[in-house]
Amino acid sequence: MKSTVENLSPTRVRLAVEVPFDDLKPNLEHAYKELAQQIRVPGFRPGKVPARVIDQRVGRGAVLQEAVNAALPRLYGEAAREHDIRPLGQPDIDVTQLDDGQSLSFTAEVDVRPEITLPELDAIAVTVDDAVVTDEDVEEQVNELRDRFGTLKGVDRPAETGDYLSIDLVARVGDEEVEGGSAKGLSYVVGSNDLVDGLDDAITGKSTGESATFPTQLRQGDHAGDEAEVTVTVKSVKVKELPEVDDEFAQLASEFDTVDELRADLRERLARVKVMEQGAQARDNLLEQLIAQVEFPLPESAVKAEVDSREHDVVHTLGHDDALFARYLEAQGTTAEQFRAELQESAEKAVRAQFVLDAVADKVGTEPSEAELTEYLIRQARQYQMSPQEFANQIVQAGNLPLLMADLRRNKALADLLEKATVSDASGNPVDLKAILGGDQPAADEPFDED
Repeated sequence: MKSTVENLSPTRVRLAVEVPFDDLKPNLEHAYKELAQQIRVPGFRPGKVPARVIDQRVGRGAVLQEAVNAALPRLYGEAAREHDIRPLGQPDIDVTQLDDGQSLSFTAEVDVRPEITLPELDAIAVTVDDAVVTDEDVEEQVNELRDRFGTLKGVDRPAETGDYLSIDLVARVGDEEVEGGSAKGLSYVVGSNDLVDGLDDAITGKSTGESATFPTQLRQGDHAGDEAEVTVTVKSVKVKELPEVDDEFAQLASEFDTVDELRADLRERLARVKVMEQGAQARDNLLEQLIAQVEFPLPESAVKAEVDSREHDVVHTLGHDDALFARYLEAQGTTAEQFRAELQESAEKAVRAQFVLDAVADKVGTEPSEAELTEYLIRQARQYQMSPQEFANQIVQAGNLPLLMADLRRNKALADLLEKATVSDASGNPVDLKAILGGDQPAADEPFDED
């Protein structure tokens, strides 16, 4: 087999391959055996039909075509390995010549990994925010606890923003009551705007027993996007009364006897969170710094695949419902064009990060161990509330094990870099990431996703 390679761009090549006909003989013999099993010819047992009879029945050209189709992946792979090509995705193959008994010629165009020149990896300095817990941070946590242990009390006045209401709803499109569009005794917080457009305006100022009817566009169901009339009846108006911050509250909301002990515990918990955030920030800042120092072109196919995957995730989550997608864009305050532009930008950033970390892994020889893979599977299975074996089976059956291994390899490469980096906070104090995470490397076992 003879082959040459032509660089069409920094990220795309064309292989030209010429193969002696003898290299096709194993595939040709296999094609004849397969066809001999499939066709029925009087006087011949199944599987015993001679090649000349098969040629008469289906044509020599059809046999050759099947043999060539079966041989092309192998021949293409051999040529790619010969020229040390690292392909991305499937190639576009074009058979340029097929001389029966003589030779086969074909070309294969495919995107390839870009050449990446990395900076020095042993002297990276990273700065993170100070791990400071303010009094305001502590009070915010205290107020969240107060809200959690607050009690609802009925009031005899018109509804205001922030009130807790019990309401009845009836939605109609024309004269027809919408199935699933009615509810009784529904709890609703005035101002939350998480149920029906126009509801907040309709119920603000209404007292117990009063009703209002307003037009709206339904958000979901068979009538999603349709104009409807909704009648709402206020059944009760309540306010949330928050407990006083005293020792009695501390005993109610925690295992502590005094408010001072509760605040001290909250401050300690917040401090641990802040320190953990330093580890995540160091990871992100190191990667951003590394990407900023490396320039290389991105293969179009890799970016397109990432864009398609992200768009599919959004559309799939919305049930492939155009009306829901339109409302999603509206809620995000964006247009379809802006959405796709942002998707393109985030996809390019993610692909660039993946290539950089692949190059780092290649340079330092990063390879996840079997124990690391097992731990990764266990953590991911826990996230999806599945058993590790069930999660692993789904990964294998879906053909996603190579993607998972690549993801784990990138995370390990980034964690190895972070271990060698000099990390300090904004005040200039050194940050010991090993002390932060008890010796584990930050984010080494988290799914890699650079946005």
